[in-house]
Amino acid sequence: MKILIINAGSSSLKYQFMKYDGGEVLAKGLCESIGIDGRMTHKIPGSEDEQMDITMPTHGTELTSDMTIIVDTAQG
Repeated sequence: MKILIINAGSSSLKYQFMKYDGGEVLAKGLCESIGIDGRMTHKIPGSEDEQMDITMPTHGTELTSDMTIIVDTAQG
């Protein structure tokens, strides 16, 4: 089983995607400046950080972007 943990603030969102058994972190990230210009940092352990400039006018659109990236991580 895999777990997605989300911590949403007023203009940011942090997430961590991990395996339930053993607590291995599969990916984590930070989205900043939601509603302004938006920047996302996505990290996969053992690989280089991925930074993206994404239009994030609301938490809803930002979460949709996150989920797409996390699903890709889960399948990869």
